[in-house]
Amino acid sequence: MAAEAVLSSVLNVVFDRMSSPEVVNWIKGKKLTHKLIERLKTNLYAVRAFLIDAEQKQIKERPVKEWLDSLKDAMYVADDLLDEVFTKAATQKDPGTFLSRFLNLQDRDVANRMEEVIDRIESLVIQKDTLGLREIPKENMSWRITTSLVETSDVCGREEDKEAIVKLLLDDDGDDTGGHSDVSVIPIVGMGGIGKTTLAQLVYQDGKVKENFDFQAWICVSEEFDVFKVTKTIIEAITSSFCSLTDLNLLQHDLKEKLSRKKFFVVLDDVWSESYDDWNKLLKPFRKGVKGSKILITTRSKRVASVVQTVSPYELSLLSEEDCWLVFSKHARLPTGSMENPTLKKVGKDLVKKCDGLPLAAQALGGLLRGNFDVIAICHIMPKAIIQSQNFWEFVTE
Repeated sequence: MAAEAVLSSVLNVVFDRMSSPEVVNWIKGKKLTHKLIERLKTNLYAVRAFLIDAEQKQIKERPVKEWLDSLKDAMYVADDLLDEVFTKAATQKDPGTFLSRFLNLQDRDVANRMEEVIDRIESLVIQKDTLGLREIPKENMSWRITTSLVETSDVCGREEDKEAIVKLLLDDDGDDTGGHSDVSVIPIVGMGGIGKTTLAQLVYQDGKVKENFDFQAWICVSEEFDVFKVTKTIIEAITSSFCSLTDLNLLQHDLKEKLSRKKFFVVLDDVWSESYDDWNKLLKPFRKGVKGSKILITTRSKRVASVVQTVSPYELSLLSEEDCWLVFSKHARLPTGSMENPTLKKVGKDLVKKCDGLPLAAQALGGLLRGNFDVIAICHIMPKAIIQSQNFWEFVTE
């Protein structure tokens, strides 16, 4: 699953890069570049639909494993190219100067390389039929399911974030919107792989938080926001037993009764739905809780946060390179003695830079390298694109 985790995190990063204001603003009005980005986006959506099935089949079917490896290489190349555009866009003072250069012969190479990698991904999408890959329905996407458990020793750089969220949870006067509900809704917002779920897990397990509430519940919502399913899951989390009710009205009355005169803390992890009607319907049973009750949600979307919030969203920042290195080291299980090897340390630091401050990427890369402390072995198992960075091979051959 480590390989799939890397690929999923790279997919998330690429999608976020494509939707970033910097990239969008730079390509706006430029048909050639805009069409390339749209082609890439279309094919990435197609790839993501078949990723779970490919991960399951690659263990027994070598052609599928080779397909995944090729896809992973192409994804790293696409990410590097988008990073190049992102960096230029962020540092270039005059947009007109950059765009004119981007489309002339001097910078045409970037567009050509982007077109080549999109052709590769399109070819891989076509191959899915030959390999017999199929889309896994959303209800079977267990890889998206999260729990409240967390290994705190593996988390780095989130102490201040945790304290800030805990403070919001312990504040019984935290509603700054003038709402009439006794429950406050606190959104944690950030890009995919940045550690929103991990932060929520740290807060959920905090001793002061547990003492402050009558009970807690953790619900992974994910992409399919079904009011009936979410309500039923909340009831089961509260009672620790199966709920046999099959009617939403009965479910909501049951939940309302269980929440009545209770101070509760509920986490809704990975919320995607922007529907105010769905959210308003889900929230009705919660409005009779004791003042100071809290709902904490994690989401990538500021639009989702604006729909559900009663307090200002907490926007999670990228990790520092030092904290990313600590995450990478923990999951790679690098022995203390290995850091005395300057070559190995340089290689590791270079890989961590590729994570762009995303702890999930650092964790996935660390998992891939777990136990492989020989520099040549590390280079052998890493995707080609990630070891083609400037001066990388100079580090290895010193």
